[in-house]
Amino acid sequence: MLQTPSLKTLIFLLLPFGIMAQKKTPREYGLEIGILKPGVSNAITDVPGVKVGHTTKIEGSNTRTGVTAILPHSGNIFQEKVPAAIFVGNGFGKLAGSTQVKELGTLETPIVLTNTLGVATAVNGLITHTLSLPGNEDVRSLNSVVGETNDGYLNDIRARFVKEEDVLKAINSASDGPIQMGNVGAGTGTVCFGFKGGIGTASRKIPKVKGGYTVGVLVQTNFGGVLQVAGAPVGQELGQYSFKNLLEEYKEDGSCMIVVATDAPLLARNLERLTSRALLGLGRTGGIEANGSGDYVIAFSTSELVRVPHRSESSLQQFSELREEEISILFEAVIEATEEAILNSLFMAETMTGRDGHTVNELPVERTLEVLRKYNLLK
Repeated sequence: MLQTPSLKTLIFLLLPFGIMAQKKTPREYGLEIGILKPGVSNAITDVPGVKVGHTTKIEGSNTRTGVTAILPHSGNIFQEKVPAAIFVGNGFGKLAGSTQVKELGTLETPIVLTNTLGVATAVNGLITHTLSLPGNEDVRSLNSVVGETNDGYLNDIRARFVKEEDVLKAINSASDGPIQMGNVGAGTGTVCFGFKGGIGTASRKIPKVKGGYTVGVLVQTNFGGVLQVAGAPVGQELGQYSFKNLLEEYKEDGSCMIVVATDAPLLARNLERLTSRALLGLGRTGGIEANGSGDYVIAFSTSELVRVPHRSESSLQQFSELREEEISILFEAVIEATEEAILNSLFMAETMTGRDGHTVNELPVERTLEVLRKYNLLK
């Protein structure tokens, strides 16, 4: 029998971003995370050249999934590869393309995030996209990079609703500027700390005296632990956290995909050092990288100083990379941006009902703000 979308679903599908419920980020409530300032949009797209696109699939009562695509630059990424690195926090996940990135230290496709059983479809979508680009007529091999989290509690994941056209739509609709967060794209059906999770993003600007670089982070949150907001034990205060009473249905496993972009000129080795620090930001929110959690960080640099051409007439490559003693402030930036991106995914998500009537409630923001005031973090 054909399922009729609910009124809330129709509103979500028809109204443009910004007309829905007036959700606010922690920063908009006056909570500033860390010591560094964000970029103009407080998003990964503050890194010059980076674009993000979503395809959100909310249909009937069981489809709650989607795709998010991150483009390092607007050109032919296969022909103009960017330095990249991957760090595995806990490897219970399916990160397609990871071994070639670790081996060669470059990224040659957009990064796509989706659900666990949509990885193969997303790989095919990236193949179709890349082979269609002018200049790639002779390409016989390419390395699609696809990450995932499991949205099977709210989404009928076995039905495999994500199609190749959804991947292409996310890539082709990618833009810079502000990014929609919460129940969108690959974060449509995710759960975080027992509340509705989703897509979150944030950025940090490095002072001009240290190069004026930008570090941006985008997360797909679907993990557990004991939620902390700026150090306040929000999860405990709200009575929602992993291992509570040990016999409750809520379990701590899940996953978190973290994508880091920067215009600082870094090659793979130092990008890997940057990725490892991003997980400190996850830890600041109370994430524990549980046994069944796939926690991965992918980082890339957009700097022209370290761009890697697919072909060259020279047998030598020359790069200008940031000196290591200048990198510590980038570590601070990625930790802060990751922490804020995760919190943004929670604050911007909305209560959702999906597969078999399962409902995941949004973070109770007003009660959370009361906790922050209790711990003197907000006025």
